[in-house]
Amino acid sequence: MAWLTGLSRAEKATCLSAFGGWMLDAFDYMIFTFVITTLIGLWHISPASAGALVTVTLLFSSLGGWGAGILADRFGRVRLLQASILWFSICTCLIGFCQNFTQLFIVRTLQGIGFGGEWAVGSVLVGEIVRAEHRGKAVGIIQSGWAVGWGAAAIFYTLAFSMLPPHLAWRTLFWIGILPACLVLYVRRYVPEPAGFKEQKKAPPQPFWAIFGPNLFKTTMLSALLCLGIQGGYYAITTWLPTYLEKEHGLSVIHTGEYLMVVIMGSFLGYVCGAFLADLWGRKPTFSFFAVLSLCSVITYLLLPLTSTEMLIAGFPLGFSASGIYSGLGAYLSELFPQALRANGQGFAYNFGRAMGALFPGIIGFLSQSMGLGRAICLFATCAYGAVLLIVFCLPETKGKILKNF
Repeated sequence: MAWLTGLSRAEKATCLSAFGGWMLDAFDYMIFTFVITTLIGLWHISPASAGALVTVTLLFSSLGGWGAGILADRFGRVRLLQASILWFSICTCLIGFCQNFTQLFIVRTLQGIGFGGEWAVGSVLVGEIVRAEHRGKAVGIIQSGWAVGWGAAAIFYTLAFSMLPPHLAWRTLFWIGILPACLVLYVRRYVPEPAGFKEQKKAPPQPFWAIFGPNLFKTTMLSALLCLGIQGGYYAITTWLPTYLEKEHGLSVIHTGEYLMVVIMGSFLGYVCGAFLADLWGRKPTFSFFAVLSLCSVITYLLLPLTSTEMLIAGFPLGFSASGIYSGLGAYLSELFPQALRANGQGFAYNFGRAMGALFPGIIGFLSQSMGLGRAICLFATCAYGAVLLIVFCLPETKGKILKNF
């Protein structure tokens, strides 16, 4: 990790702010996956309706992410990052005050707009400020903030439901979600705008539809499909995993938290390992490696008749592979698009994948009523990671690319 000490002050501040934002976003988002079972019981909603609450957040986060990317190319990465964090934090806190399904559906919709913008802008910001030889590691390490936030959500979930009645415990978890707003103050003071963006402002702005022009259409669509495979597989697994453990394996809140912590530890190490492999092997070999590992892990975890101990152990490679495949994604997307359209192109590709992948939790919730939750999750995750293996061969390798206005 010696490379971290060699980063400039601006590089360190940018990485820290993006890491903190992604960690707190994960905490706010993953809390909902833990309380789905509670809401189903308290409000008597169906699994399909619960899945729709996840889907609507992801769908609108895709719109918010692409919109934030377009605006970031016009008005600056730092300004849009602050706005996204603030919006997401306020909406998360408001969820704790919802009284019925309709109110929750509306606020989750609004929450998604800010959720999408934070990653789209933050990853571009890091990609443009951190030097090429460390870009993959930096963006990948920042992705590990998701596992840290996920772990914090699991810990707070276990504590809240152990100390408070369910009707109050779930609300408390969302009220804590106001904390990311404090990060805006740090971003405002220490994170600079990238030099490339300042230079680009001198030129006439490019129309947002230019990413679909003849020169970029193939790159835009293939990168969007790559993001669909990576995110669709991840959402298929993580959204319903707590419910799968509770409903199909009869685990209590405490034991569900224990099993999930193994998955989360694997997830954190997957992010870190994937970050280094992206710079060591290159982007494409890293995606392929983790896609194959994800396929094997999902089938083993969900379809084989594992004992409790075997299932606990199998959770580690499940989290490791599903998260490790993310590490090189932010850097890779930054390297595929030119300066003038980088946030726009990256925002569209990532959030197209999120929008389409957002359909997976809802469909899985519906199909689980006829084919079982484990089989439904496995079906969609297998299709998603299989698609990654096909698409990655059609895109160029960009390891070590110097970002410039090309």
